[in-house]
Amino acid sequence: MASQSPDLTTALAADKAAALRLMPVSRETISRLDAYVELLLQWQDKTNLVAPSTLPQLWTRHIADSLQLFSIAPHIGTWIDIGSGGGFPGIVVACALSSVDGEMHLIERNNKKAAFLREALRVTGAPGTVHPRDIVDFVDSFSAPADYITARAVAPLKVLIEMSASLIARGATALFLKGQDVEAELTEATKYWKLKHRLHLSLTSPGSFIVEITAAERHSDTAA
Repeated sequence: MASQSPDLTTALAADKAAALRLMPVSRETISRLDAYVELLLQWQDKTNLVAPSTLPQLWTRHIADSLQLFSIAPHIGTWIDIGSGGGFPGIVVACALSSVDGEMHLIERNNKKAAFLREALRVTGAPGTVHPRDIVDFVDSFSAPADYITARAVAPLKVLIEMSASLIARGATALFLKGQDVEAELTEATKYWKLKHRLHLSLTSPGSFIVEITAAERHSDTAA
């Protein structure tokens, strides 16, 4: 078991209870998430997976924040998480997909983080594959149907759309977790893209949003 200070252990227990009140999940999913949290705490000292200041709020700030995607999307299908980093939302979603017909593809070019993600899939038994590749290279080579594309704290919205537009064009829905600058990012993105999108208020973080995009067509005058 990961070594934790008593204060952190107490804080995490209370935070877990608060997170599960916000986003209830099955006992099986909780068990998988427990294994994931323990692994993350073990790796945190040698690989910076989350901001250290957020560790006492790991469950509400990171796990519940990821689980809220299921308030928009069903617990099924093929998911692609771009720039997976420490596993948010990718590993969390994969844990919830374990008992249903779903799978997760995690795209992370940092070798240390990719190794962590592979170990997280192993210890949780969650359905997924880690692709240690550049996001654009993966998207260009991925020919199978995808239902959802996710990203959290990866890049500005304009860049995320550029990286995922071909998947959206083939029927995938993008679900991008964004903070309070979302309106400015949308203004910039719509200079280049005609979007069919909706903004969903975050259920876990006041002032934050989920940007749902179901169509993205580049403006003809910016095609170059």
